[in-house]
Parts: sequence; structure tokens; C-alpha cells
Amino acid sequence: MAVIATTLPAPSFPPVSPLPANPKTLLLHRCKTQHELRQIHGHLIKTGSSGHPSIAENLLESSALVLPDSLGYALKLFRHNPRRNSQFYNILIRAFLRSRSHDDVFVLFLHMLDHSVPPDRHTLSCLLKTCSRLNSLRHGQQIHTHVLKCGFGSEEFVLNSLIHMYASCGEVSVARRLFDEMPGRGIVTWNAMFAGYFRAGDWTEVVELFRYMLELGAAFDEVTLISVLTACGRLGVLDLGEWICRYVEENGLKGNQNLVTSLVDMYGKCGEVEKARNLFDEMPYRDVVAWSAMISCYTQSNQCREALALFHEMQVAEVDPNEITMVSVLSSCAVLGALETGKWVHSYIKRKRLHMTVTLGTAVVDFYAKCGCIENAFEAFDKMQMRNAWTWTVLIRGLANNGRGREALDLFSSMLKDNLRPTEVTFIGVLSACSHAGLVEEGRQFFDSMSREYDIEPKIEHYGCMVDILGRAGFIHEAYQFIKCMPIEPNAVVWRTLLASCKIHKNIEIGEESLKEIVRLDPRHSGDYILLSNIYASVGKLEEAIRVRNLMKEKGIKKIPGCSLIELDGTIFEFFAEDSAHPQSKEIYDKVNEIITKIKVVGYIPNNADARLDAEEDEKEVSVSHHSEKLAIAFGLIKSPPGATIRLSKNLRVCMDCHIATKLISKVYAREIVVRDRNRFHHFKDGSCSCNDYW
Repeated sequence: MAVIATTLPAPSFPPVSPLPANPKTLLLHRCKTQHELRQIHGHLIKTGSSGHPSIAENLLESSALVLPDSLGYALKLFRHNPRRNSQFYNILIRAFLRSRSHDDVFVLFLHMLDHSVPPDRHTLSCLLKTCSRLNSLRHGQQIHTHVLKCGFGSEEFVLNSLIHMYASCGEVSVARRLFDEMPGRGIVTWNAMFAGYFRAGDWTEVVELFRYMLELGAAFDEVTLISVLTACGRLGVLDLGEWICRYVEENGLKGNQNLVTSLVDMYGKCGEVEKARNLFDEMPYRDVVAWSAMISCYTQSNQCREALALFHEMQVAEVDPNEITMVSVLSSCAVLGALETGKWVHSYIKRKRLHMTVTLGTAVVDFYAKCGCIENAFEAFDKMQMRNAWTWTVLIRGLANNGRGREALDLFSSMLKDNLRPTEVTFIGVLSACSHAGLVEEGRQFFDSMSREYDIEPKIEHYGCMVDILGRAGFIHEAYQFIKCMPIEPNAVVWRTLLASCKIHKNIEIGEESLKEIVRLDPRHSGDYILLSNIYASVGKLEEAIRVRNLMKEKGIKKIPGCSLIELDGTIFEFFAEDSAHPQSKEIYDKVNEIITKIKVVGYIPNNADARLDAEEDEKEVSVSHHSEKLAIAFGLIKSPPGATIRLSKNLRVCMDCHIATKLISKVYAREIVVRDRNRFHHFKDGSCSCNDYW
């Protein structure tokens, strides 16, 4: 100790005074810098007080835990003290734990054992926290042995750390066994168990544990409620979530911002977006987490316009977004096909230098792919420093949906070479690629390889993809037999997929059978009746087509109107078939008439089979010319400069007439037109489409 003191400058303290009753007062109240620490240390040596156990301990605590960048000095103090007890070791172990020097924690513990200093409950708790941070089950089990040897097996303080350690290391069942064996449990113990289930994503157990807690009448706090609300949102357990909301209101807890934000998130995930927004609006102060939660609510409930509007409000409020905000906003842009807005968001991410995590990078790739900008998606993909299986899957599906099936399969091969294991979602993308590209044999091989090579049991979505592959290619009877032989019960979506193929290939017999099965499973979906009606109309059976439409009316089933969205200068415009609500309707319809006149010159013949069935014969041509995508394209031609790409999204599948017309419009007006319908992208250019008329 004297070696250290000889190098210190003369202290600037009053004459020697007696040892204070509380040495900590002298050290912590007077000592603000390392220089002052050295002065105090010199003063203590002069007074002969430095050897006093409490003085030495508090000096070590000040240097190790209170002052910044003084850990090195603390180590010197530790080494030169011959009377080191467990408290001395605990101070340094805490310091190493705080500085994330995890290896040093274990080295110091071994040093402690070698010098026969018995660990206490604080020592073991810190060691268990270190194991939790490292996710080191092996070390944690070894420390558990020491806990039992030292007689701390029933100490609640240590048991809480054990529960946390086992839960952090994925052994939640062991944590629960320890929890159940405890004679008494405080809030910390309950929350440790909740945290374990939370980390494991076992939301059902979180809810059940809280119900058990209520049965016992055990006390809980805001931390407990936040965990439970998250679980309620993930599971859609609205009744318990609302009970917590009432509890929060009745007990004056609405001032806890984190708790109210969790309520907003819970209501949003349970589909109660209006309740979520009411809570959000009542918050006196809203941080980035609260804004992100509300924007995410809108995105997840498919209220994407509202999500973007709220994001704009967030900017006006000058709250900087985080990764979660940007992921939700990009997702909304992708759904709406809002390319310009999404591009602005991407540039904002770059400008603000937000950390491009795997999740955020994947959202950027997904946004560009869903807006039909595959080259931009590839560029974003290539710039990502880290990718996971979902990143690859997003791009594979994007390529498939944009008519680049072969490239999607090539990318899948690259994914395998990169030693990434495909997921069940990856195979949906791969099978979709085969479907859109007409690769029937390849589709069969990939479907068979799922269980054979990757131990992935095909789910209903994969069976649906195979039905689509076979049906699109004209193998209607084989697709029908495939459904009949499925090992799982086919759902309405599978039969609907077959019905859509029957429409393409005008197969009335299996189309009728498909509709019977669909009506049995999901009788209220208007699109199914429309498909069969269109099959009848396509083969000239107009009476049958009208009969199906009348059946819809009798059952009170309303047809979903065709709707097309187009983004211009950051604003999204919406058009419906035969729409007259737009303030520039006259100009738009004049443009439509001009378009029809020009494309007729190059061979366009209206396909009246796609007209409204209730339209008179002389009205049918007008009816098809006023479909929503034609109105949106006309508006795009009016509002955008010559040569600019026109992009729009449609809620239904593009009809045959609009597909033929758009190909010719792209040629006559020298425009690239990108249309995203319910199934895929169509890139129209120079009179042809990327789908090769196979959609």
C-alpha cells in the first residue's frame, strides 16, 4: 500500500481529523475524480486509517464502481490488501460484470476459491448473472453446484438468479421447477419466471402463469403487466388485456409510459386499433417507442395509409424514428405500392445513418421487391453485411412474383451454397417461382425434396402451391386428384386455387365441383362465385353465369369492387371501376377514350366477356374500358412526364381485357407500366408483359 502512496501529490486537506462514523461519507461525498481519490487515499495513509476494513472496502468500491475509468487503480488496491474478504471480491466481480469482462469474473472467482475465501450470496448471484449474459449453461450448472455446497439452495436472492440463468440459457423447464419448489416467492421471483417465458417466446405460459398469480393473490408490478400485455397481444387474448387496462386506470398507473405503450401494442395486435389510438392520443408525452407501437398497429391491421399519415405526424412532432418505426413504415409502403414514399424512407435511413440491422435491411429488400423494383432490391440485398434465411426468402419470393422464376431458383441455389438452411416459407417462394414460370417438373422435385432432404413437412400452403403449379399449366384433372389425395384436409384456399385455374382453362365440370367444396368451407367469399360465373360467360353460357350472380344476391353476398391505387408525387390516388368521384373525372374519361381509340388502331379488340353481366350489349365495350386500372393508367398518363414509368396496384387479379389493353398502351405511349395485382407483378413494356401471358 505504501508503494502506491509514495507517488501521490500532497493532499489538499485540513489537518488530520478522527475517523468519521461513516467512512463512505468521506469517500463518496468528497471524491468526484480519480485525482481526488488519490488525494483521499494519501490522506488516509497519513492518518493511518487506510488499513481499517471499512475504509479499505469503501476505497475499493469508489475506485471500482463509482468513479469512471478507475478500475485499474482498484485492481492495485485489491492486490496490495493482504486481508481480502468476500466483500472485496464481490466489489471487483460486480465491476467486471458491469464492464462486461466476463472472463475476468470467472478468473477472480477461481482466485477466491484458491485463497479459501468463501463466496456469499452476492458472489454467486453475480456469477449467475454472468452465465445468463453469456448464455453459458455449463458454467451456470457449475455455479449451481457451488450454490448447493455453500448452503444457499433455499436463499430467495440466489434462487432468483438461478431461475433467470436457466431461463436465459433456454432451460425454462428447469427454471420453472426451481420456481415451483420455492416456499415463498416475491415479485422479483415471479418476474424472473415471466422473463424466462418471455425470452423463450412461450406466450401461452406467460398468460397462464399470470392467471395462476391472480388465483394466489400474489402481488405484481408494472414490469409483470408489461410482459403479460405483450403475451396477450401475441396470442390475441383480449379479455385479459382489457382486464389489465381497467386495472391500470383504476390504480392510477396511466402515468407509466412503458405500460401504456404496451397497452397500445396489445390492443393493436388484438385488432382493436381504435382503442389503441385513443390510448395513444391520451398520452401526455410520446416517445419513439409509443409512436412506433401505434404505427405498427396500423401496419399490422392493414391500415397502411393511416400508418403513413401517423409517421408524418411523428416527423412534425420532431421525434426521431428507430428501426422498428422504419420497418413498419416500409411495410406499409410495400403494401400500398408507395414507391416514392418508400424511397424517401430509405434515403432517410441513409441520411440519419440508422444501423442497418438484418431486420431493417430485409424490410428494405422486401419493400423494393413488392414495388416491382427488383434491381433496387438486389442492390439493397448485396449491400447487407449480414443476411438470414428470411432475407434470402424475401428476394426469392420477389423474383418469383415479378416473373423471374428461373432467377429465383438460381438464388435459392446460391442460398444453399451459402450454408443457409431453407425454411418452410422459403419453399413457398420456390414453389411460387415454379408456378409463375410454368416449371411443373421442377415444382414436383422441390415439393418432394422438402421432407426428403430438409425434414420440412409440407403444410397447407405448400399443397396449395402444387395445385397452382399443376392447374396453371393445364393439368386440371391431376390437380384435382392431388387435392383428393392430400394427407391433410384441403381448405377453401386450395379449392379456390383450383377454381382459378379452371377459369383460365375454361373447365366447367371441375370448376363447379371446386365451388361446391368452397361454399361448404367458406360460403361468404364473393370472388368464388364471380370466378365460376366468368367460366360460364367465357364459354357462352350466359344464363348460367347470371344464375350464379343471382345466387350471390339471394345470399346477400356483395361483389368486391375492383380498386386500383397509383402514387404520384408522394400522394396515393384510388380508383374504382366506373368511378366518377375524382375531381378530374371528365379529363380522365376523355383520356380513356383517347387511349381506346389509339390502341384500336394497333389491333385492340375489347373483350366483352370481362364486362359487367348486367350491362346491355351496347354498353359492354364502355364497361370494360372503365375498369379501375384503365382509369388509373389514364390518370398516370395525364399527371406524369412523357417516358416516366407508371406504377399501380390492384386488389383483384388483372382481367384478360385489361392485360391485353395495357400491353398495347405501353407500346403506343412508349411507357413502362408496372401493375401489381392480387397474384403477381406485370411489367408491361413495348407491347409485351413479363408474365409472358401466363398468370
